[in-house]
Amino acid sequence: MNNNITVNIINEGGQPLPQYATEAAAGMDVRADLTEPVTIPAGGRALIPTGLRVAVPEGYEMQMRPRSGLALKHGVTLLNSPGTIDADYRGPVGVILANLGTEPFTVNPGERICQAVVAPVMHVVWQQTDSLDTTDRGDGGFGHTGVT
Repeated sequence: MNNNITVNIINEGGQPLPQYATEAAAGMDVRADLTEPVTIPAGGRALIPTGLRVAVPEGYEMQMRPRSGLALKHGVTLLNSPGTIDADYRGPVGVILANLGTEPFTVNPGERICQAVVAPVMHVVWQQTDSLDTTDRGDGGFGHTGVT
């Protein structure tokens, strides 16, 4: 089964193109396009360029997601996550890295900073109503099922 789509890409920074680390990976590793390291203080954030511009096909989006290893080991994540690259956007792709850790974090040129996932998008048609159907969950919200 071939589920491949073509995404046109301009690589202004010269870093390797986004790549799947394993055959079954959902996300492609995206690298920092920097000429020198950027240090993000604890509690700080920075816009990190990727050097990429993309033309995602209509009906799809490219989601930028955090890397789990950076989050676990350093407390570094993406704000506005997942960040969406719309099919009609043609500008430079940057990611907002946030350092939620207790120590400064340095992003080095070429470092893998996030993952990109290309996914289909569905547009909805809203149908206004006076009531919704009922479910077992109902309006049970945050934490209503407990932790055990």
